[in-house]
Amino acid sequence: MTTTSAGVGQGKRNVLGVLVDATDYATATARIIEAAKERRGFAVTALAVHGVMTGVEDPAHNARLNSFDLVTPDGQPVRWALNVLHKAGLTDRVYGPELTLRVVEQAAAEGLPIYLYGSTEPTLERLVPALMGMFPSLRIAGVEASKFRKSEPGEAEAIAERIKASGARVVLVGLGCPRQEIFTYAMRPLLDMPLLAVGAAFDYHAGLLKNPPAWMQRYALEWLWRLGLEPKRLWKRYVLLNPAYLSRLAVQRLGLWKATPPAPATERIHDFAV
Repeated sequence: MTTTSAGVGQGKRNVLGVLVDATDYATATARIIEAAKERRGFAVTALAVHGVMTGVEDPAHNARLNSFDLVTPDGQPVRWALNVLHKAGLTDRVYGPELTLRVVEQAAAEGLPIYLYGSTEPTLERLVPALMGMFPSLRIAGVEASKFRKSEPGEAEAIAERIKASGARVVLVGLGCPRQEIFTYAMRPLLDMPLLAVGAAFDYHAGLLKNPPAWMQRYALEWLWRLGLEPKRLWKRYVLLNPAYLSRLAVQRLGLWKATPPAPATERIHDFAV
């Protein structure tokens, strides 16, 4: 696993109006496990450029993101933004798939069962043995594939009851951005445990996606690797959003745009993807 400095936790910082935590793997993992032990609702996501820009382009979603307990800098450009805009001094990002492994490893060590929600049945069938192979003491309380549709009346409560009845203490949500953040936001008031929106972590750890070389990750070229693997699905995300992100970041850095973060959302969502 990637090494990083321990004990970094500087709180939330404004990146284009989205509040991102200046944190590292050790601090993020500790906060999640602490919430699991204390049986506290705790919403977590790891945002790369695409995730930040979903908030920039949708004020309502921005407000939802700003209500999350922990938002980590998933991509190197987001880490750079924290360092350039706020002098955070972060030496590494907090990448969703890597954070997932660290949380799962600690959950296994602490005897905290996890629940896997999202993706497809074939992916989950590969993911479960892969995780058990890495962490033999891990307890998987439940597994539930995405239904790839909108929620129905009362469905959020039914999902929450299934998760609680399983005995899970941590929920990993793999629905893709921004569906997973909307799901996590909607479910947080219903569950007394952390929910982690983990992006493509299910596919990576199930062996369906291959991580780029370390040098590409270090120099923020992971987008180029992903684009090469899935050009039809991802070209708009990277070709259009990356320049928009950098230009807005420059304007914020020059003080020409305050990028005032909206207040955290408080509304209850009843219509979201499951």
